[in-house]
Amino acid sequence: MANLRTPRFQFLLALQFLMLIQSQVLCYQYKVGDLDAWGIPTSAKPQVYTKWSKYHQFKLGDSLLFLYPPSQDSVIQVTAQSYGSCNLKDPILSMNDGNSLFNFTTLGDFYFTSGEPGHCQQNQKLHISFLSGNGSAYSPSSGPSALDASAPSYPTVFGSIPAPPTSAPHSSAASPRFPVFAAAVVGFGVFALHGGNL
Repeated sequence: MANLRTPRFQFLLALQFLMLIQSQVLCYQYKVGDLDAWGIPTSAKPQVYTKWSKYHQFKLGDSLLFLYPPSQDSVIQVTAQSYGSCNLKDPILSMNDGNSLFNFTTLGDFYFTSGEPGHCQQNQKLHISFLSGNGSAYSPSSGPSALDASAPSYPTVFGSIPAPPTSAPHSSAASPRFPVFAAAVVGFGVFALHGGNL
């Protein structure tokens, strides 16, 4: 039986623990608007959702958190047609608790707007395109004209899509991932290299 108090065993255990804590959480929860709650954009920050969405890329398992006063607002998921025309009837999903969480479980386009009359027309809406496992978000005024004129765009059969920012301070895709499984394999590899005799 191995002696668990030997310096070599304690070193290997500490090494494996350090490798495990280096691994990143695989799913993230994003607060829509970051410091700004879900609401009508103010005149001081008319592009709050556009600017927020430029710095985030999403993947399956991530979630959006919409925070707002439940007595004054709500959030609904709508179709592309309802999003474009600000039609609030027959939403796909309706949330009104003030602390609404939406989880990404499938690929596709997701359209959100306020459920309060008149709010959508004042640009309180968000579109997230999620077609390849890494999605990007943009709000109604974030088409190619809303981005910097120097930002390159790439033509597709459906039109042009703005290029993602080169350095995204809040992007989970910007940093390398080291899965827990790989940390465990490396730990057991180190154990095997030392002969397995503890």
